[in-house]
Amino acid sequence: MESPFKGDILKGKVALITGGASGIGFEITTQLGKHGASVALMGRRKQVLQSAVSVLESLAIPAAGFEGDVRKQEDAARVLESTFKRFGRIDILVNAAAGNFLASAEDLSPNGFRTVLDIDSVGTFTMCHEALKYLKKGGEGRSSSSGGGTIINISATVHYTASWYQIHVAAAKAAVDATTRNLALEWGPVYDIKVNGIAPGPISDTPGISKLVPDETSSESRDSMPLYKLGEKWDIAMAALFLASDAGKYINGDTLIVDGGLWPSRPRHLPKVVVKQVSRAAEKRLRNAQVGVPNSKL
Repeated sequence: MESPFKGDILKGKVALITGGASGIGFEITTQLGKHGASVALMGRRKQVLQSAVSVLESLAIPAAGFEGDVRKQEDAARVLESTFKRFGRIDILVNAAAGNFLASAEDLSPNGFRTVLDIDSVGTFTMCHEALKYLKKGGEGRSSSSGGGTIINISATVHYTASWYQIHVAAAKAAVDATTRNLALEWGPVYDIKVNGIAPGPISDTPGISKLVPDETSSESRDSMPLYKLGEKWDIAMAALFLASDAGKYINGDTLIVDGGLWPSRPRHLPKVVVKQVSRAAEKRLRNAQVGVPNSKL
């Protein structure tokens, strides 16, 4: 689809995107790059990063990929420093790295619960904390007159009511939303940093939708959606462009819901035995699909 934004809306900006080499993160990365930004991608899989950078470079987008785990403070600091050394500044941080799977509360181990919180909520805070010196006005690579930078945290809608078999993700994303609001309160007036979030609904052609809306239930789920369709990665990327650009200059501390109006509807239930079956089948399909498939297809 054609973007409604000018092609140079982010000209001269540098963006770092965690989880930026696949899924929604890669579409955000691509659109930021197409609209003038230089982009750095952070992820744990070297091959996926390399594939993503190749695609971006083929589009004439200045890009670099850095291996790192958002759960590790030393990785966060190293990737941010590497991004700064490569591009000379950092203006935008997008926290898109996430973990998710279906599991009932009684079958979910404390370690599984902790893992998702470590990636989504602790990882988001860690990246924000380490990025502060680069993003604040008067920080490294930024003059006081240029103001501060922008942080966009990718959240979800599962915690706005309650969702079957998503207690770990609901807890993690609730923490992400709270982090967004509190950092906006603390860093907005002091450092001129905008901190906002985006809460995607079900987005087609992503690893998440393969896990959470498997083929066996997708038709039924679509019939219950207010707009009768899944969203697209493009929809989330356009929201990110809006928040990262001057079009969103007066928005701070908000989490923009992009789900077609789905979240207020009643949570739907799957039998417990079906959850185990489709979750395992989805994980197997994703593992098979990620072997030898170009990143732009993931």
